[in-house]
This record gives sequence, C-alpha cells and structure tokens, in this order.
Amino acid sequence: MARFKRILLKLSGESLMGRQSFGIDPERLADYARQIKEIHDMGVQIGIVIGGGNIFRGLSGSQKGFDRVKGDQMGMCATVINSLALSSALGAVGVKTKVLTAIRMEPIGEFYSKWKAIEAMEQGCVCIFSAGTGSPYFTTDTGSSLRGIEIEADVMLKGTRVDGVYTADPEKDPTARKFTEITYKEVLERGLKVMDLTAICMCQENDLPIYVFNMDIVGNLKRVMDGEDIGTLVHN
Repeated sequence: MARFKRILLKLSGESLMGRQSFGIDPERLADYARQIKEIHDMGVQIGIVIGGGNIFRGLSGSQKGFDRVKGDQMGMCATVINSLALSSALGAVGVKTKVLTAIRMEPIGEFYSKWKAIEAMEQGCVCIFSAGTGSPYFTTDTGSSLRGIEIEADVMLKGTRVDGVYTADPEKDPTARKFTEITYKEVLERGLKVMDLTAICMCQENDLPIYVFNMDIVGNLKRVMDGEDIGTLVHN
C-alpha cells in the first residue's frame, strides 16, 4: 500500500542535465521515467512540476542584462520543453500523460485547470504542470506549491540531489546535520534553503507537507512511497 494516494512531485531542471553541463541527459530522463512508472503502477495519482534551470533561469538572465519579465517568460518556456521531454519518456514506458500549461500554448499542452488535472489523474494519467504559475517573479518552487495545494495532494515530494534538509549545505559543510523531520516555523527561523520563501509560506498556510529526498538515486521514489525514511519531512 503506497504511503500517499496523491502526490505533487517537484523535480529540478538542473538534475535533468545528469553528467552534462547543459540540456537534457537521456539516461537521467529515462531513470526518472522508470521511477515514476514504478509508483504509478502502485496506483498513486501523480502531478509533476519540473524546473527549467538546465535550459534557462529568468533570475540569472536578468543579472546578465535580460529584462526580468521576459527572462521569466523564457524560463517558463524552458519548463515546457522539459515537461514535453518527460512526457515523451513516460510514454515510452507505457505511462499516459497530460501536459498542462499555465499559459495558453495549444496544441503543445492543454491550458491548466484544477478540475481537468484531477479528472485526468483519477483516470490514470500522470499530469505534468508546466510554465510555472504563468506569471513572472514566481519560481517553479512556488508553482509546485500552488499546484500541490490546488490538486489537494497529500504531500509535495521534492526530488533533489541531496538526501534531505540539513543544518547547512552538506556539500560545503561536512559538519552539517540532517533532519529526519522539521517544522515550517523552524525552517523559516533558521533560514534553511528548502524552497523559496513564498513556496514555504504557501505550504505552511495550507498545511501541505513537503518531503525532501534524493531523486537521483534510482529506486528512491518508490522507497519514499513504501514508507522508508530516507529524506526529511517538513510540516506544521
């Protein structure tokens, strides 16, 4: 029996690079597709938000002279590219998907609505939510919080390259200590970089727990759904 019935899976665009310095690594994409199929076969209803940092990030673009609004719109388009790639990879392993966009982009994807997404998930489709919130100045972290709340997910699973939330960056500080669980209040007080501030506050206010784990280790997604404590639970 899966630990959660309906999830919002947040994936990093940078993780899609795999061993590359840019773009999409076909091996990493295939690994993600197989892991998602594993939990789909358990009957889990799945919504996914994927970032676009492997292609373009609006904030870093604005630091290089791009207009921030246009930069964020370019970032939204990058998430659509990643969403289509993941949709294709899932289709290749026999999983039906529906790509929903926050800005009108037919026939590339259908325009998002909560009810369309829930109906599709209940019918066995994996829904991939792209183009963030459709507005500039909001990250895909905030987009995933919004979509997770809207679709009434039991949890947001944040797949990263680290295995949870630490007292400091474990890649820089060897003394950093991992939390098994932590409250939103403590995350905010400690200034921990779990997600951006807007996303954390939205989850806190709407009581959507976040489970942070390492998605890059094949099989970890199913371990989370099986109830193994391999990451960090953030909750009220």
